[in-house]
Amino acid sequence: MTVPKITFFFDIGSPFSCIAFHNSPVFSDCEIEYVPILFRDLMQACQNKPPISVKNKFQWINRERIYWARRFNVPMSEAIPKGFPAPTIEAQLALGAIATHAPEKLVSVTEKLYRGFWADGDSAVLTSAGLLPTLEEELGEDRANNILEQSKNTEVKSSLDASTQRAFTSGAFGLPWLDCTNSRGNKEGFWGIDHLGCVVDFLQLDASLDHAFRVLL
Repeated sequence: MTVPKITFFFDIGSPFSCIAFHNSPVFSDCEIEYVPILFRDLMQACQNKPPISVKNKFQWINRERIYWARRFNVPMSEAIPKGFPAPTIEAQLALGAIATHAPEKLVSVTEKLYRGFWADGDSAVLTSAGLLPTLEEELGEDRANNILEQSKNTEVKSSLDASTQRAFTSGAFGLPWLDCTNSRGNKEGFWGIDHLGCVVDFLQLDASLDHAFRVLL
């Protein structure tokens, strides 16, 4: 018997990844690997249309992001961030560099970027200049500048591309995508915030630890 594992593929530009990222106490006994990818490239690999390009879907998604954020008590502005959908490649490259060179800071930096974009509505946090204050706060000035320099290297872009391909190969066609392994070693992939109940069931976790899961099970 092994510890349940979740590989969490994410992009700052996805509101549902933001909600899933703020994981509940239900997942406290899981080993979680956080893997930044490029949502845009995943969609292209799947030949999937951007959700907001589908008639009526954007209005539905907007209602859903507010509902699930409130359900899981995740900070989320009711107003759509200015400039949405905004390019996330600079932020994702920086997170890719952090994953390699400062992995212990990946979760805390990701949390602040999600809050900056989805709670505060500040699209500037997705740019190198807007990222810098957060990186300096978490890493210090020298390491922050080093991360931004590293994020421009072809090795970091190649690593981010490989992570995106890894998500695609595991079955992902949207975000959040959770690649799960239960205590028996069985593997399964799950898409979407509304399938977290299925994740809990597959990993045989205790859903009673969080009342928000009542609607999912």
